[in-house]
Amino acid sequence: MTALDESNETQGKPYTRKQMGDACEMLIAAELTLAGVPALKVPDNWPGYDVIAQPPGLNEPLRISVKSRTFKKGAAFVEYLETDTFDWLAIVLLNCPDHSRRIFLIPRAVADAKARKNKPTTKTAKERYWPIDQIADVFPEFEDNFSLAPEGDGSILTPCKR
Repeated sequence: MTALDESNETQGKPYTRKQMGDACEMLIAAELTLAGVPALKVPDNWPGYDVIAQPPGLNEPLRISVKSRTFKKGAAFVEYLETDTFDWLAIVLLNCPDHSRRIFLIPRAVADAKARKNKPTTKTAKERYWPIDQIADVFPEFEDNFSLAPEGDGSILTPCKR
């Protein structure tokens, strides 16, 4: 048994964190494409984002950062840095109560506005975050938002500028 096998065994999962992240990035690209928004996963370690999408009628592609987490109550978070470069945030929550997974696609401006942040004088001042178990309450209108509707209501897409 390899060290990798042992670490997966102790977590009780048949995949590594890297495999989970890659699978969720491919899942987002596939769901967007099937919803009529062609998308693809960018190469690993691409700076700032994980998926690029080209909505019909939009001249500029949209950059999507994908965050995947296993659902957990309490002190477990979805986070990103204020300095990260992306237009949309995709959150994939696995093993949720009453759901195998839940997916939220949120415009960057909305994510920034609703994010928690620490005081400017702390080392973590650039972090933006939410507890995993509060994502569905904070972003209900953006669940399964594969059309990338900026209001989460199916309205016409407009590019996000930052």
